[in-house]
Amino acid sequence: MPNINDFKSRLRGGGARPNQFKVTLPFPGYAAVGGETSDLAFLCRATALPGQTIPSFDVPFRGRVLKLAGDRTFEPWTITVMNDTDFKLYGAFERWMNGINNMTDNEGIANPADYQVDGFIDQLDRNGSTLKSYTYRGLFPTNLASIPLNYADNDKIEEFDVTFAIQFFETDTTT
Repeated sequence: MPNINDFKSRLRGGGARPNQFKVTLPFPGYAAVGGETSDLAFLCRATALPGQTIPSFDVPFRGRVLKLAGDRTFEPWTITVMNDTDFKLYGAFERWMNGINNMTDNEGIANPADYQVDGFIDQLDRNGSTLKSYTYRGLFPTNLASIPLNYADNDKIEEFDVTFAIQFFETDTTT
C-alpha cells in the first residue's frame, strides 16, 4: 500500500510551481525602441505553457468507424503584462501590430519574416534555474486587449493581455 513517503519520493524538487517562469520576447526592429525584451521578463505577470490538439476523424467502413489522427494544431498564446507609466510595452505592441497592418491606410509588411519572431518561456525552479524551455516559432500578435480604466481601482496596476498566433513550438528539458 502506498504511503506519504512514496508520494514525496515521486514529487521531485517539491513540484513545478506556476509562479516560477520567465518570458523572453524579442520585438521586430521596427517596433522596438530599446529595452522591451528585458522589461517584459519582469512585467509579464501571467502566461501559459503551450496547448496543442491532434484531432481525430472518422472513416466509415462496412458498418464500422475507423478513427484516424488528424493534423496537429497549436493554441494561440496569451500573456498578461503589467503596464508601466511610459506605456513602453503597450506602445511596442501597438507599433508591432501597426507594422503588420497600418491603421491609417490598411497597408503593412508583407514578408512574414519581417513581423514574426520566436518567443521563449522558461519554467524555473525555486532557485531560478531552468527546468524546461519552450520556444514558440514564428509568432506575431493578433490581439492587443484594451486596458480598463475605473475610478474604483486605485490599488491596482494596469494590465493588458496580448494574444499571439504561433506556427509551432519546440521544447527542451534541461534537467
